[in-house]
Amino acid sequence: MTGCESYRASRRAFLRQAGGGFGAVACAAMLADDRGRHVLADSGESAPAMAPRASHFAPRAKQVIYLFMHGGPSHVDLFDPKPDLVRYAGQPLPDSFGQVMTRRKVAANPLLPPVRPFRPRGESGIEISDFLPHTAGCADELCVIRSCHGDSVNHPQSVYQMNTGTVLMGKPSLGSWVSYGLGTENRNLPAFVVMPDPGGGVKGGPPAWGNGFLPATFQGTTVRPGENPILHLRPQEGLSGDRQRRILDFAGQRNRDHLAVRGFDSELSARIDAYELAFRMQSAAPDLVDLSGETQETLELYGVGERATNEFGTRCLLARRMIERGVRFVQLYSGDTVGWDAHSDVAKNHGRYCKATDRPVAGLLKDLRRRGLLDETLVIWGGEFGRMPMSEQGKGRDHNPWGYTVWMAGGGVKGGMTYGSTDAVGLRAAGDKVHIHDLHATILHLLGLDHESLTYFHNGRDERLTDVAGHVVTDILA
Repeated sequence: MTGCESYRASRRAFLRQAGGGFGAVACAAMLADDRGRHVLADSGESAPAMAPRASHFAPRAKQVIYLFMHGGPSHVDLFDPKPDLVRYAGQPLPDSFGQVMTRRKVAANPLLPPVRPFRPRGESGIEISDFLPHTAGCADELCVIRSCHGDSVNHPQSVYQMNTGTVLMGKPSLGSWVSYGLGTENRNLPAFVVMPDPGGGVKGGPPAWGNGFLPATFQGTTVRPGENPILHLRPQEGLSGDRQRRILDFAGQRNRDHLAVRGFDSELSARIDAYELAFRMQSAAPDLVDLSGETQETLELYGVGERATNEFGTRCLLARRMIERGVRFVQLYSGDTVGWDAHSDVAKNHGRYCKATDRPVAGLLKDLRRRGLLDETLVIWGGEFGRMPMSEQGKGRDHNPWGYTVWMAGGGVKGGMTYGSTDAVGLRAAGDKVHIHDLHATILHLLGLDHESLTYFHNGRDERLTDVAGHVVTDILA
């Protein structure tokens, strides 16, 4: 056998061994990923997502519950009262507001007044619509940001931007960044959990809670109510726990051997971690979704057991149980592939979704407060954009990314206040504008994370959730 014949290496092996240049590249990649890996104090085991990590500074909040109203709830019908919409109802949008619309569109779609009246609520006097009587009862807990704005009129791009900071698909979501930055306090549950609406997926799909270029371990894990909260989690019939543990140990060792000789592969590493997490979750997940230990009063608080509110109320209650168990970021979606997208009839659409979500959301806030959890839990409510002040198809409203409302509660924000404003008819953000980058920077800040320092090296640059923009909205901090 000649010297050449004695070295029949694969291309992968050749590149892995061919000199310091390639070795340095591999080393850099491993070191970059190592920023997301750490050792669990109780076991010495390396676990990139599961062990808690120190924040950049003292946090106001420890965890997040994000209530995402998919489809675009109407700010001018829920949280942003506009007397001029009542005064000029049925008239065309004035010229001074029509620069983002064609004149033909303005003439064909006159101003539509709020569908239901607004009233001052609580000691703070925040005006909230009659669509949301239960949430209105929690007005003094809310920080209502009326000047949010984004960059796309389309659902998928706006869903991506609200979740990932960009209209492009494939970037890490907010929940992934948070779990990457902070980890979780429960090794038996994921750091980032998503509960989609059972009626269907969101426009844009699972990339809305994906990990993007972050290691695959940090993607959101979908959980559903019921006896089978995570698909394919249950072991096969007749397989004992000991036998399953031996099979998993054998497969894990082979996978680690495979990983060791190939440098770091985030997909393979995530798969190894997922096997271990799935084994632990087989006992933790069923207990999580078992509501038999909750009192009847608590179930009624969330509307569990009542036809209109049972589904969303159950998921809100599960969100509370998750953050009690150390899950870092929980995201609930209200609305299927259409959801709050009230193009033809705001009263009918929002009447349905407000009835389904209002009581559970208020119940969640009240339950967190009485359990001493609200001060350390940031609750966020909002959609991918708002709705136009003009009518569409007579009784509906079109998409509006130029000015809309998001509210937050607990977790270090001031309660009982409004921040920012839209113009006189609610078309565009006007005062103290809050771009999505600013909103994300503020959320990270409340969790003790500097949005400029929470980075991940990818394709030659330090990537971050807020790209090269964003500032913390300090006026809303408690």
